[in-house]
Amino acid sequence: MLKDSNPGDEFDGQDPQSLLKNLQSLLAKKETEKLKEEIYLAFAALDDPLEWLLDVLEASSDLKGKGCSLAYHIAHELQFRIKEHPNGQLISQAGLRFKKLQPRVLPVLTQCHISLLDLLISIYQLHDADRDLLLDHISHLCHNKKFKEAAILSTKLKLQPDLEVEKMCIPLLLQDKMNLVESYVEGHPNLQQQLLCLLDSWCEPGFRTETVTKQYQGVPNIRAEKINHKMLSKLVFRFLDKYSLDPALCPNAINQRSMGTLRYLVHKTFVEKTMTEESWADHVQCTIGNNPLLQEKLVQLLVGYNHLNAAATWALHYNLPEERLPWSVAEELKALQSQERDTTKQKGANCEEWRKDHYYQLPIPRENVLFLSTWEEVQKCTDYVLQPGQVVGIDMEWRPSFGIVGGKSRVSLVQMAVRGQVFLLDMLQLLNQDGKDEEALLSFFQTLFADPTITKLGYGIAGDLHNLGHSCTAFKNLDMQLCGTVDLLTVHKQLPKYSGEMEKGCQKVNALPLKNEAAQCGRPLEKGLSLLVQHVLGKPLDKTEQLSNWEKRPLHERQILYAALDAYCLLEVFTKLQNDLADFGLSPDILTLQPKKACTEVRAKKLPSKQRMPPTCNEMSTASVKENPRSSASISVWDFRVVCDNMLQGLGRYLRCLGVDVRMLKNDDEHRKAAELARKEHRVILTSGLPYQTLRSQVGEGRCFLVDCSEKAREQALRVLKHFNVQVTLADVFSRCQHLLSVFQCSEHLLVALLEPLQEIC
Repeated sequence: MLKDSNPGDEFDGQDPQSLLKNLQSLLAKKETEKLKEEIYLAFAALDDPLEWLLDVLEASSDLKGKGCSLAYHIAHELQFRIKEHPNGQLISQAGLRFKKLQPRVLPVLTQCHISLLDLLISIYQLHDADRDLLLDHISHLCHNKKFKEAAILSTKLKLQPDLEVEKMCIPLLLQDKMNLVESYVEGHPNLQQQLLCLLDSWCEPGFRTETVTKQYQGVPNIRAEKINHKMLSKLVFRFLDKYSLDPALCPNAINQRSMGTLRYLVHKTFVEKTMTEESWADHVQCTIGNNPLLQEKLVQLLVGYNHLNAAATWALHYNLPEERLPWSVAEELKALQSQERDTTKQKGANCEEWRKDHYYQLPIPRENVLFLSTWEEVQKCTDYVLQPGQVVGIDMEWRPSFGIVGGKSRVSLVQMAVRGQVFLLDMLQLLNQDGKDEEALLSFFQTLFADPTITKLGYGIAGDLHNLGHSCTAFKNLDMQLCGTVDLLTVHKQLPKYSGEMEKGCQKVNALPLKNEAAQCGRPLEKGLSLLVQHVLGKPLDKTEQLSNWEKRPLHERQILYAALDAYCLLEVFTKLQNDLADFGLSPDILTLQPKKACTEVRAKKLPSKQRMPPTCNEMSTASVKENPRSSASISVWDFRVVCDNMLQGLGRYLRCLGVDVRMLKNDDEHRKAAELARKEHRVILTSGLPYQTLRSQVGEGRCFLVDCSEKAREQALRVLKHFNVQVTLADVFSRCQHLLSVFQCSEHLLVALLEPLQEIC
């Protein structure tokens, strides 16, 4: 293999084994640069470096290691030389030998780490190899139960169109290797459809995992416990959404999820009784559609809940033949067709009266609730809403999806309440008009949410804005502009715990109705905004319209009143709390307006995620004040030492101009360095955002202060100095920055601008 003479004369007469030992010695000594040089000289001395690399690969035992093996270094240098000289001697010499070398490479590939695998495929031009040779090798791997290796190699070599999806993917599914399955079908719509159909066939009622595992008994590491209807359904809908496939490809999974939705709707209506009959009927019809199987399943489900009358009503609605109905439903159907149901109407009227007595009602006339569906109509409400000092209650509604395919709901209605008026913005109509109206509506929202002089009330308002952003891309960043808000969800969490009547020291409100009263119309325990309204105003909200179809037009009267009250009650609660904070056991600053970007609490009542969100800036500020109480004794600026994290460099420079001993973290410094400096040099940490939570636990009490990053540097400095009662004199200014002193002395107005905000403490 070695030439008689070449530029690398030192390799003349050296056998390949000695060469390898020399290279291995350099690798062991981690002399990387010398190793690259020796490999490069070896290529010049060898007759065929490609074949020599194969010899090295076949003799190696560490090809699967993640570290850089000798084989990897040789392959990497060879690839570099090929790219550097694509038409050079190396390729021209080996061009005729690729067909001989490629069969030798294939067995080695299954032993290689992924990084080495990609190099070898490129070096030996396997993408251009004989396709039958490659497919035979994949078949050989599958025969030897090496399904993972077969999937990876066939994906790398783009062999998927010539292979059977079931043969390649079922073993991987049984081994719970979903990442490989997804990689295998990526970029192949036809294969994605086949995979979806395969998974849906496993969602068929009566499917048993054992049926599949018996066919693949030799597959190692089968995780049969992972193959269940719940997991399969999740996979189907994930693929359906990820690859934007036709839902008609997975009827079994859709029927399975629709049945889950029907069970939920039946429970909400007939057990919890928290849905109106009209909302229930809307959702049932949307879920079932024209599916005969689901129509029969609904009837069977209602029979199981002992609601024969409802079962017969729906059987009549779908015109189901009697021979396919349970005997009891058929009998009830006959009675339904021959009798007037006056008793049902009377029961409904009694229930409506009960609800008026026991639920909080809208305190303004119905004519003061305006439904706005054009931009011209919306303009009429701007004079009411966009007034400095105005207080606006804001809520939003959207159609619940119940996990149905394509059920990502858009905001259908935005409610805005001011004292004496409620405006309902029909987002479905407003966003379906021309682009100018959309731009005008966006400008209106931006003005409202970014104006700190207008108090915005909400209950999880950031969650509503987040969903609004998903409904229309133009509104995507509205939550980032939010300021001047009071989130009553945060306030609600600070209320004392209640049970019937409020605890001693808090305002007394009406207790919950007796169980036998509630049983007349049925009502579960209150939660969310309804519970807050009950605690503060004495009666809960009627939430039976919450799960309405908010996309159906026109909205019926109960929906309009529900939507108006959801926004208007925020004003009532806010006013009541403002007047009686002490009676409710709340601190005086609980209703303080939140600064820009502070509202990050997601609305729990409508968003599916149960993950706890990071604390808001306002909550962290409150915690900071509690843990850093204002010092009663003043201290000199020369005794005040701080360390500013890298997000507050402007504050640090400003404090330094005032004579404060400031250490500032560099942009690439980690936040933990602030804690190290604080402990070592007895400094106070000034930080903003989430690092505060970590840093305050690493230093002593009162040694970490949260700074509002929405304020300017001089406002931040004033707040810090006031909090720690630091006294600054004129002699202190620029005492640490003599050069700046000379600059400011030359410009009197700059000096005045610096000192003006410090008049209170100088």
